[in-house]
Amino acid sequence: MTDRYAVIGNPVAHSLSPRIHAAFAQQTGEDIEYGAILAPVDGFAAAVGTFRSHGGCGLNVTVPFKLDAFALATTLTDRAESAGAVNTLKFDGASALGDNTDGAGLVADITIRLGLPLAAKRILLMGAGGAARGVVLPLLEQKPALLAIANRTVEKAIALAARWKSRGNVRGGGYGDFADERFDVIINATSASLSGDVPPLSKRACASATLAYDMVYGERATPFLATAKSFGVCRGADGLGMLIAQAAESFLIWRGVRPDTGPVIATLSA
Repeated sequence: MTDRYAVIGNPVAHSLSPRIHAAFAQQTGEDIEYGAILAPVDGFAAAVGTFRSHGGCGLNVTVPFKLDAFALATTLTDRAESAGAVNTLKFDGASALGDNTDGAGLVADITIRLGLPLAAKRILLMGAGGAARGVVLPLLEQKPALLAIANRTVEKAIALAARWKSRGNVRGGGYGDFADERFDVIINATSASLSGDVPPLSKRACASATLAYDMVYGERATPFLATAKSFGVCRGADGLGMLIAQAAESFLIWRGVRPDTGPVIATLSA
């Protein structure tokens, strides 16, 4: 019997996950069916229950249900606990494993596809919301020289940094607090690009060799990447590679095999 998986969200029609996982299945020879579930905003648990009752084996979870998935999971991984949100569910009988693969996807895209080791690097993470929380621990596990967290609401950045101070050199503050420091990697984990806005990044924080990475992706350069380029940054990447890498991590959790993301990134980029 073909194992069933899906992405669940609201909205969900725009999701690339069905295309990504179909490509992974074809590449690895895994016998799976992957669909999309549009759940009512107040009907996540019921939609998951229906999916499971029809033999569903696992779900990718997108907005606005990552907190609902966190609450529904019977077991949480460390990275789900650290993120406070779940984007991957794996069902086994009555149990539901909740994981968060966003940070692993980000790290894999930067270190493997882009070929930039993060050990001993100075990293600026812009934002202190859900997207940022999901990547702090995986970034610190790479042993950077510094992980700086900048946010417009300074208290949120300080609190997020304080939570993980035992895991590495991490500091939180406002954008102005890091304006005169140079960084090897600058990651935009805010939603600013979705509204055409740009976080108040200092030009002095950038060097030509800095990697500017936007967790948002689109058909053209995001406002953040365009701004970084105008500051002299020569290397930029959007979040498409992260999306595909975190999907590969989910596929590994479900099927025990890690697909090659390179061909899928090439196809979707084209």
